[in-house]
Amino acid sequence: MNSVEVYRNLVRTAHEFLESTLADVTPAQLTWDPPGKAFSIGANYAHVLASEDMIIQGMLKGKDLLAASTWAGKTGASEAPPAGPGGDLKAWSQRATLDLAGMRRYGQAVYAATDDHLASFTPEDFSRPLDLSRFGFGMQTVMFMLGALLMNASMHTGEISCLKGQQGAKGYPM
Repeated sequence: MNSVEVYRNLVRTAHEFLESTLADVTPAQLTWDPPGKAFSIGANYAHVLASEDMIIQGMLKGKDLLAASTWAGKTGASEAPPAGPGGDLKAWSQRATLDLAGMRRYGQAVYAATDDHLASFTPEDFSRPLDLSRFGFGMQTVMFMLGALLMNASMHTGEISCLKGQQGAKGYPM
């Protein structure tokens, strides 16, 4: 197994954990507004999907996001979540209308696009430089962004599990 296959497997596993954690979420749980600065399950999920779409389509491929092209108006969210540093997901989650089934369909398209793009990689592609200065990260590599993608999905899966627990539901499915 080479580095590309390892990374594809890690991303696939992160997607599977996220989706299985969401499998029994009800509409009320999806949009429950937790106290404090935390934001809803739906906002966490929308953020993961939009971030992955932005990283793969926008940053790595230089293409229009799926949410702005083939999936425009079909992402399961009434408006796009805020992108980049300083975005207020809490405020967004309080006004956006979210449909879990629609979000999950969009998610499957995002995941397929990610896997398709990674399937075209060579191990050398991971070290390609990226200028992330506009995000405050300076010069980085593709691997840095792919690591961020993986960490983002994993961390928000944990947040979703915790938010389910706060609502009296079982967090992780296992």
